[in-house]
Amino acid sequence: MSDTAQFEDFYASTFRRVAGHVYLMTGDVHIAEDCTQEAFSRAVPRWEHIRSYDVPYAWVRKVAHNLACSRMRQARRASTALVRLGPPAPQPPADEHHVVVVQSVRELPDRYRQVLVMHHLLDLPVRDVAERLGIPEATVKTRLARGRRRLADALEDRTP
Repeated sequence: MSDTAQFEDFYASTFRRVAGHVYLMTGDVHIAEDCTQEAFSRAVPRWEHIRSYDVPYAWVRKVAHNLACSRMRQARRASTALVRLGPPAPQPPADEHHVVVVQSVRELPDRYRQVLVMHHLLDLPVRDVAERLGIPEATVKTRLARGRRRLADALEDRTP
């Protein structure tokens, strides 16, 4: 039997047991499956060596267990950091004019939206916008003019 076929048989016969072990430890089926899948993917390049072990299953189970412990530590650290930071500062409600502008910009064709955002929001000169998009400066200027016109028309239609 080839190495690949041996590994496939090993995987099929042990995946559920390893995932079950990790599930009992974490209480989360998704984390258990992710850690188990990662453990098996780490076993693939080492299979020639691992298959010679008395119990190759123990190696995969140990790796999955270690991965789950690592995930749980990361989650605990993240939780501690969130508690230490406290709740986020309250945000004022969005200004209705801001919402209208953002919606109008989103509805512009990509070619106009790109140049408007790069030039006006990122403060890039026309030359840099042209260079980054790989188009002539004259095209950038034309798109800026047309984009501004379209945006003005859209805002005029939406503003009471």
